[in-house]
Amino acid sequence: MTNTPAAASSDRHSELAAGLARVRTRVADACAAAGRDLGEVSMVAVTKTYPASDVIALVGLGATEVGENRDQEASAKATEVAAAGVTPRWHFIGQLQRNKARSVVRYADVVQSVDSVRLARALDRASATVRDRPLEVFVQVSIDGAGARGGALPGSADPEAGLEPVAEMVAGMDGLRLAGLMAVAPLGWEPERAFARLAEVAAGFRVRHPQATLLSAGMSGDLEVAIRYGATHVRVGSALLGMRSTLR
Repeated sequence: MTNTPAAASSDRHSELAAGLARVRTRVADACAAAGRDLGEVSMVAVTKTYPASDVIALVGLGATEVGENRDQEASAKATEVAAAGVTPRWHFIGQLQRNKARSVVRYADVVQSVDSVRLARALDRASATVRDRPLEVFVQVSIDGAGARGGALPGSADPEAGLEPVAEMVAGMDGLRLAGLMAVAPLGWEPERAFARLAEVAAGFRVRHPQATLLSAGMSGDLEVAIRYGATHVRVGSALLGMRSTLR
């Protein structure tokens, strides 16, 4: 007997539809304020801790990109969603251990959190073994240069964790495709300061890697500022799905 994901309740479906409408309005307004085309910005629905039924409902409502932070949860959820015949574009956005690379490349279309040469090598080996096309990769950059929340170090020649050594490694691998940069605002930094700094790093990065034009930045609380500073992908969880503790 095959188990299939339970459908979201009608109340939950309505909640998700309302959340998606609100976020879409925010993104559209932010693009208009920044003088940007709405088509330049993609929303990644961050569904960590939420059930597969929410993913299925969101895709039915028109969402196309889904982000997860933990491999064990993401792998099982992706399998459950696929069993329902639903095929979002999966982004892995959490810090990733090298021993999880083989699992992640089986379901993820994009890994946004590559921040070391060792991780890039592990993903390349795994991608070449189990995938029929390159894995799309964002190099995670540490905005404050501390790396406490993950991220390669801009301006550093560190052969393992410097931004440019990591990017060069990714760009030169057959199993990976360098797409751009991802960042998380440092704790204690105002969004304006964080994303202004990220925009500076991204501008220099694109000079060296003109094909890597994507920029993943901004979450539920600061997506407008991120869009103003050039984000092409915003990662939205609570504003879209609600706080986890309120779910029934």
